[in-house]
Amino acid sequence: MYILLLSLIYLSFISLGLPDSLLGSAWPVMHIEIGVPVSYMGFITMIISASTIVSSLSSYRLTRKFGTSLVTLFSVFLTSLALFGFSISKSFIALSLFAIPYGLGAGAIDSALNNYVAINYSSMQMSLLHSFWGIGAIISPLVMGYSLTHYNWPMGYRIIGTLQLVIAFILLSTLKVWKKSPSKIETIKEKRPISLSDILKTKGVFFLFLGFFSYCAFESTIMQWASTYLVRARGLDPVSAANFSSLFFIGLTSGRLFGAFIMNRMGDRRMIMLGGSVVLLAIVLLLLPVRTNALILLSLTTLGLGCAPIYPSFIHSTPYNFGKEKSAAIIGFQMAFAYVGNTLMPPLYGLLGNKTTFKILPYYIVFFLALCMAMAALLFRATGGKKPIEENAL
Repeated sequence: MYILLLSLIYLSFISLGLPDSLLGSAWPVMHIEIGVPVSYMGFITMIISASTIVSSLSSYRLTRKFGTSLVTLFSVFLTSLALFGFSISKSFIALSLFAIPYGLGAGAIDSALNNYVAINYSSMQMSLLHSFWGIGAIISPLVMGYSLTHYNWPMGYRIIGTLQLVIAFILLSTLKVWKKSPSKIETIKEKRPISLSDILKTKGVFFLFLGFFSYCAFESTIMQWASTYLVRARGLDPVSAANFSSLFFIGLTSGRLFGAFIMNRMGDRRMIMLGGSVVLLAIVLLLLPVRTNALILLSLTTLGLGCAPIYPSFIHSTPYNFGKEKSAAIIGFQMAFAYVGNTLMPPLYGLLGNKTTFKILPYYIVFFLALCMAMAALLFRATGGKKPIEENAL
């Protein structure tokens, strides 16, 4: 039963990753057919992220009332609906409307499952969990590249929407598995729901929120604008750019997969700093005055490898830094701050790129990387430098 539940959690995170990289890989063609400027992707992502913020802030209470399994199931169905909606959209307004369920589905499942795994499993399993998100994120650009070559961009959305629907029906048919599997969350007693005021009074939590905001700001900018950057700044054609953008997700996924086996030994905090150092190396590679596809391949893959441990390590350390009683609420708000970064920072890059040049991407990334690492160091200091203890690490 334990293996089956873990498999369902991993499958749910594949479904979470599938929509995340789809818009960025399709946009170089989508914006032309819809008849809007390239920077308008920023408005779509703002709506998606704003909806995700709403569902992230609601996930704590929704999970308390309905449980992790039902919240996950409903979220996957909702994103499937949104993807099919995108596939039939012929205007920017239609895309904007379907962007709302697109985001609502992502936020609740992200917060609920991250807290579930952070409390019940080791940092190794947390890293593996996010590597399965990467599998979903890798699949989408490849599917879209295939669809652009042989069909059109709506077909790419239909294929991914169908995959989401299949995953939703698998989750629906296995709801009993969650009830038969014991969870440490059930043993945590809360006198009352934890409010934002309670959370903000917690020492060090502001550094966590700002650090997570900064990380998601540069990660989401890479995910959404890598294809456009490769077309506008490096001269690649849209199909090649869509395929090349998957290199970031390949690096991200492989880094989380293989990094999982050293995370328990290294600890969440060292992994965050190690990841930041590798991202910095990737930026240096991206700035080298060498115009070859091989260097682009190496840079994007290294960029993914560096990002790999940062997100899951931030999440997994939250119950240990602030207590398991507060972790569900803090992770919900943590995800909300993350999506604020997703909402505001990629569109800002799009506007800056339009006004100046899309070649500023490496400099944009390094600014938020520096802020993220600074906040992580302050967080470690504020929480006393405690090392997370892996209780019954699985």
